Amino acid sequence: MLSLFAKHSMFDLKINAIGDTEIDYHHLIEDTGIVFGLALKEALGNKEGIARYGASIVPMDEALAEVILDLSGRPFLVYRVEKTEGFFIKDLPVSLFEDFFQALTNHSMMSLHIIVRYGRDLHHIYEAIFKAFARALSIAVTKNDRIKGVLSTKGTL
Repeated sequence: MLSLFAKHSMFDLKINAIGDTEIDYHHLIEDTGIVFGLALKEALGNKEGIARYGASIVPMDEALAEVILDLSGRPFLVYRVEKTEGFFIKDLPVSLFEDFFQALTNHSMMSLHIIVRYGRDLHHIYEAIFKAFARALSIAVTKNDRIKGVLSTKGTL
């Protein structure tokens, strides 16, 4: 899913994650979200000149996912995705994707809304989520010469 993110956000992303997967995937997935969030926060610096907001709606066959985000400096996750508990993609519990996004949100300091409108195939649902997240984040980090400083009436994010 992170390779989908990299392709559709056009970000350079290299992750080498090793964890105690013989026990379960929870720590590996959550820690990956933490590190990704911290790296994003560091890369954005003071956020001068960026669009700040991003939104994208992406279909994947029968699934439709919407992601809206704000690089506000205030972490908050809205995660409206059904069929998470007890469902798997291969041997990965899909409930861990919420843990990934919560960790990423908390450590990147963004407000993130993930809403799945509908879908049947879990792989299609999560592929649509990651592609929509990629596109929304790509929009939010886009530099705009008309934005002087940060896009905030307070002058800080």
